[in-house]
Amino acid sequence: MSDLIIVFIGLGLILYFFFILATSRNAIFKGYNGLVWFLLSLLIPPLAYVVILLLPAKKQKNREEYNSFDNIVLELTQPFIDLAHTSRALLGVNISYVLEGLTYFGVLGLLAIYFNEYIGLNDIDAGRMVGILTAGITLAMLFLGATVDWIGLRKSLLIALSLMLVGRIFLTVAPATGQSGLWNSAHSIAMLGILFIILGYGIYQPACYAGVKQLTDEKTAAMGYAMLYALMNLGGFLPGIISPPVRKSFGITGVYWVYAALTVLGIAVVYFLITKKAMQDAISKKGEEYVKAQKEEADEMTGMSTKEKMIFYFKNFPLRDLRFLYFIFILIFVQTLFAHNWLTIPQYTSRAFEGFVSDNFEFFVNLNPILIFILTPMVAAITAKKNAYDMMIIGTFVMASPTFILALGPNINTLIAYILIMTIGEAMWQPRFLQWVAEIAPKNMTGIYMGIGQFPWFLTKVITSLYSGWFLMKYCPADKPPSEMNTEMMWFIYGLIAIVSPIGLLLARKWMLKGFKVKHED
Repeated sequence: MSDLIIVFIGLGLILYFFFILATSRNAIFKGYNGLVWFLLSLLIPPLAYVVILLLPAKKQKNREEYNSFDNIVLELTQPFIDLAHTSRALLGVNISYVLEGLTYFGVLGLLAIYFNEYIGLNDIDAGRMVGILTAGITLAMLFLGATVDWIGLRKSLLIALSLMLVGRIFLTVAPATGQSGLWNSAHSIAMLGILFIILGYGIYQPACYAGVKQLTDEKTAAMGYAMLYALMNLGGFLPGIISPPVRKSFGITGVYWVYAALTVLGIAVVYFLITKKAMQDAISKKGEEYVKAQKEEADEMTGMSTKEKMIFYFKNFPLRDLRFLYFIFILIFVQTLFAHNWLTIPQYTSRAFEGFVSDNFEFFVNLNPILIFILTPMVAAITAKKNAYDMMIIGTFVMASPTFILALGPNINTLIAYILIMTIGEAMWQPRFLQWVAEIAPKNMTGIYMGIGQFPWFLTKVITSLYSGWFLMKYCPADKPPSEMNTEMMWFIYGLIAIVSPIGLLLARKWMLKGFKVKHED
């Protein structure tokens, strides 16, 4: 029974958020004070929910009468309301995405420890294996992302999930079918599994986003992407409550078998929900005028010759824009904290802590996604009118600064404080990143700016994986008790690395903002 306590905590947390948001939303639509009912639901969630359901509706507000708090609650809950009314094909994409979010983050959170304990690699080599997976996926998207344009959404998703299923099976059986040790047979089989996952995910994520674009119109696109983002983060939280009891009974390979089974379920969802008829029905709902407008939409580059297009792209190529280069590469330092979520936090929580945290480390590793799901729309609504670049400075500082809290030593309070404050910082700046890239890009160059804007994230995954294992071996080794570790120094150094980003953004503020307002209008 004690092994299931984390399951009850996780499910209780989900129900707690449900009661709070459902109570607030119902209060707003019934004409009551949403903030008052929000505070009541914090204290007595189930009771407040039942009471607001039974209360009669007052005069309903117009959209213009909603205050900031009302808008936050409605923005946060609307994706799930819309999910019930979406097309069958888009529903299939979303269900597939939440299952894949669960599986991907679940595998990733245990991968370094898997290579330690089951394949026999040290922390340095295990970190490199995780880096190969995460960086490989980013790189694969550049080459395989166009697959959906060639063969369509349904075939792309089925091929992608089938590849990932093969990869996850190879990962699961590798320890039992091969000899452990670096470059021995078990390692080779596991690496083959990673290769299949990389190939599959390189097709899968671009296909999902292309699917949302294909199945929504200008009125429903924002809702479609919001649902995808929300459900991905919800899926990323679920391993924290699924993994611990399975791992304690059957080990990491037992957990991986569960994720392989969930991949099969994902294939079934795509096969039965995203049919040709479902796709045709979803597209027909977009309306003839929208489809016609899309076909007739003219691009000013259409009349250019190939030579003129090449000259245009060379003249406006992102790598020639020094401000753009500075902006995306200065973020590498704070982005290392994202990589540490799977390269360092799993080992840190399982080694430097004892008792509840150590026994249920997956729960803490996967707290970030559920907090991002809750906090992002709140932060977005509060800071909507703030300058994007200033929010980048503030957000990266808020994200980097709590790393120094971990430098105080392993403690559940410092761990929770780090995760919460870091997530608030992420919610402040991460959504603004693509906004800034889109705004700074010249006309007809947004796509290529977006693509190259992701390249430093690829470098971050590679670079962080090269040194994270060494730091773990030196400051948080697996063969020493927590009292003999020096995790404080490890996190202090990581804090110094992360804080470079907000300082660099602040020092370059005048240069970055000079002429910015007209940059994308030239």
